[in-house]
Amino acid sequence: MERTMEKQKLSAILGQTIKTGIIKSNLVPMFAGLTLALYTYDIDPGDKLLDVLFVLIGTILVIGAAGTFNNIYDRDIDAIMERTKVRPTVTGEINVRSALLLGIAMAVLGMIALAFTTPLAAVLGFLGLFFYVVPYTILTKRRTIYNTEVGSISGAMPPLIGWAAMTGTLTHPAIAALFIIQVIWQMPHFYAIAIRRHDEYKAARIPMLPVVKGVKRTYTQTNIYLVLLSLTSFLFLPLSLGLTLVALLLNVGWLILSIYGYKKNKDSEKWAKLLFIYSLIHMTILFSTVIVYSLVGIFILK
Repeated sequence: MERTMEKQKLSAILGQTIKTGIIKSNLVPMFAGLTLALYTYDIDPGDKLLDVLFVLIGTILVIGAAGTFNNIYDRDIDAIMERTKVRPTVTGEINVRSALLLGIAMAVLGMIALAFTTPLAAVLGFLGLFFYVVPYTILTKRRTIYNTEVGSISGAMPPLIGWAAMTGTLTHPAIAALFIIQVIWQMPHFYAIAIRRHDEYKAARIPMLPVVKGVKRTYTQTNIYLVLLSLTSFLFLPLSLGLTLVALLLNVGWLILSIYGYKKNKDSEKWAKLLFIYSLIHMTILFSTVIVYSLVGIFILK
């Protein structure tokens, strides 16, 4: 019984350190890029089984490394915020040296795994890790309201990695569509989080847009990004009218919810909660639709 509890505790510490929630959420867009590449280039999935395994392992490890490095660097501000003050790097359940070794090991092994698919996938994995740790975590997160925009580059790497692992190229407009959509999606998503955690970010002196410029400015900027997101729906048009319509419906629905919800709810946190929940639904439906569309094309309509 004691050994089981110890294993469970160790598993929980490890999961919080590498941020398993973020890993899981990023695997969906990675598989969207992967399956869309297989369908677009008419690649037999049977020929790519090992590559699929390696890109899955590599993506998990690289994202886990990024989360670990972020936890190490941010442990001072994490101790202030209610949401993050129980992280193992804050409580001391894992020491900095152990966390650093874990992050380095995951980064190296993750890059090696990605390199077994294509060199480009490994390069993209490194860029995703680098952008998250250096330009975002170290250089902009504590200094500018545009930290979200900088961090979005790293957050949009998974579909590129999945696509590159199957093809070794990024020349098709379909993957550009997934990347651009993933970049823009992150702004209204993280603005909503920043409004809901306004007091915590303020206490930690993190210059999130709502903290520095207020909710009204955040509302305006959110809608600008949602308009841009709606326009990106047409990037799917050369590939599929169905995907275009799904994306357009989801994106316009998000914009309408933002405008209507803001006018109806005097409480900005309720408005932000609506947007946050919708953002999760949006990403799940859109990328799941891309995956299903691709798999149907590969196995049924082929």
